[in-house]
Amino acid sequence: MSRYGKVAVLYGGTSSERDVSLKSGAAVLKALLAQGIDAHGIDVAADLPERLMAGRYDRAFIVLHGRLGEDGCVQGLLEVLGIPYTGSGVTASAVAMDKVLSKAAWRTFSVSTPDYVLLTSEDTLAVAARLGFPLIVKPISEGSSIGISKVRTEAELFAGYQKARAFGRVMAERCIVGPEYTCAFLGDVALPVIRLETPHDFYDYEAKYLLNTTRYHCPSGLTAAAERAMQELAQQAFVTLGGRGWGRVDVMADQEGHFYVLELNTVPGMTDHSLVPMAARAAGLSFEDLVVRILAQTLEAP
Repeated sequence: MSRYGKVAVLYGGTSSERDVSLKSGAAVLKALLAQGIDAHGIDVAADLPERLMAGRYDRAFIVLHGRLGEDGCVQGLLEVLGIPYTGSGVTASAVAMDKVLSKAAWRTFSVSTPDYVLLTSEDTLAVAARLGFPLIVKPISEGSSIGISKVRTEAELFAGYQKARAFGRVMAERCIVGPEYTCAFLGDVALPVIRLETPHDFYDYEAKYLLNTTRYHCPSGLTAAAERAMQELAQQAFVTLGGRGWGRVDVMADQEGHFYVLELNTVPGMTDHSLVPMAARAAGLSFEDLVVRILAQTLEAP
């Protein structure tokens, strides 16, 4: 494992997803150390450039979720410092983090995604209502379902808008009624699809990280042909935004079996509730195998 040199595991940070990132980073650091890799954890703060330069790191494993970590900022810093890093590059990270930009790109390349409206003021709520209820109201640049609401009335739409606005720009998206799936990628290989089942109204923050009642189905229950079609759609979404290394695409299916891409996660969670490790296990990869394969891609990073 000496070929990897000294590895900085970047986690924590200052985003609203800090707690999840701390758990993900601790798991990745432990797995790398168990494989004999000279890995060092860095809880990212304002002094990151100085710490990276002082540490003389050979590469970085990014396990930062949300703003200033998953949005291209840290990726740009690492490129300036000449440090190879895991995952997608600056542009793909920035576009994937912005749900409106990513959906605009997907529509340009005929990737199926739900209709949406950018909510710039209370006056635009009436435009969103024309999409038809229920709607999903969400911050444009947050992950982990933070600030998201499922709304069924104009009053709930207003409340959802107020809630999401605390996290920045807001959008309303047509709610696809049906099962939710996720498809992870390791390099250009699609891992087995996972179907998500939660007693909550949707797959929210609690369902993702706190509850033991969320069920994960892998095999997904799709036919072989349908799973291949979903993987192909997810890969198209991943490639369209310039994704590389690893990532996860979330997909909804409607009652007629049509698939719709929701978003691309360029630095997915790596906690004990996380979906990429789960899909990797279904493909025969242990958590340690997974993190080493992700890190190995930095040996050929541009």
